[in-house]
Amino acid sequence: MTTEADQALLSLLRENARASTADLARRLGVSRTTVQSRIERLEKRGIIVGYGVRLAPDYEQKLVRAHVLVTVTPKLADKVVAALRAIAAVRTLHSVSGNFDMIVIVESPSIGDLDRLIDTVGSLDGVERTLSSIILSTRIDR
Repeated sequence: MTTEADQALLSLLRENARASTADLARRLGVSRTTVQSRIERLEKRGIIVGYGVRLAPDYEQKLVRAHVLVTVTPKLADKVVAALRAIAAVRTLHSVSGNFDMIVIVESPSIGDLDRLIDTVGSLDGVERTLSSIILSTRIDR
């Protein structure tokens, strides 16, 4: 369980994981030592497991993204997951209920690259079928 103070700290870190402890402390109204202690505690508890990069909006807008719905042979699901993990253009992989087993979120610098990427996903051993939807715009991103 995290406290309201932890949630506020996590929110600021989501905005900018590279923010200094001094900046975080000033924005939270606490000491730098308190911020560092909270971060260390959240890391030790496994709540914070790493830090990431936010890309510039104009760079991200140039990328072409798609949701690829995937049906897999059940006995080969782990093999499909491992193969998808090895593809750098795969940004997110969700297991889902319904007509498909997984939703793979991919991104590429061009439509041509995206086309080849989707073909690669579809040809993986264990993938039975795919259905792709290209993302035209993002209306909400929290």
